[in-house]
Amino acid sequence: MGLAEYRKKRRFAVTPEPAGGKKRRRARSLLYVVQKHRASRLHYDFRLEWKGVLLSWAVPKGPSLDPAVKRLAVAVEDHPLEYASFEGVIPAGEYGGGTVMVWDRGTWTPEVPDVDAALQKGELKFTLQGEKLAGSWVLVRTRSAPGGTGPGWLLIKHRDGAVSTDVITTTEPRSAASGRLLAEIAWHEGGDVAKAASADPPGEIRKLIAEPSLVRQRRRGKRAVWHSSRPAR
Repeated sequence: MGLAEYRKKRRFAVTPEPAGGKKRRRARSLLYVVQKHRASRLHYDFRLEWKGVLLSWAVPKGPSLDPAVKRLAVAVEDHPLEYASFEGVIPAGEYGGGTVMVWDRGTWTPEVPDVDAALQKGELKFTLQGEKLAGSWVLVRTRSAPGGTGPGWLLIKHRDGAVSTDVITTTEPRSAASGRLLAEIAWHEGGDVAKAASADPPGEIRKLIAEPSLVRQRRRGKRAVWHSSRPAR
């Protein structure tokens, strides 16, 4: 656990991602965030605050509210806590180059007495209090992920009142932080709009094309999410 691997992979003079290291005010609740990330492929980054960092898993198909649907979750390097509010564009050619959205955010509560022991064992049960995801969940370690990309886990929804067969990644495509689609984030931040739009639901893009006034305007002044100091193009 730590940020050495995270920092090794990034050039902070180029990418607007936070380097981390700032002291965070101690809070009673643990942060939780899911970031929709259109890099070389679309995936969702599932992150849980623990011991000063964000434990992170890449979920290719995104979370499912259906307990019968088990989502592959590939463990990746820890991220800094500041990353929980990062929404913007990682420049092309940089690690993870593409558009990032704060798709869901909130807090999480362990359902086990010892989180470190649960992670070591490979079965972490927890409750989410997010804007889109809620209720009881579990991360279960399986075998190495396809292609040897990292330890393989499964993200599974437990049966409770938050269960649904709705495909929430389609029905709730907008940012929990800014209300934007990926295409709008890319447009505001000078990214690849066509590439970002390919990860938005086609119906949402058709709505914007039919009625351009629906497109959120470029922001002026202070933004609602962490961003680089580069001016919008």
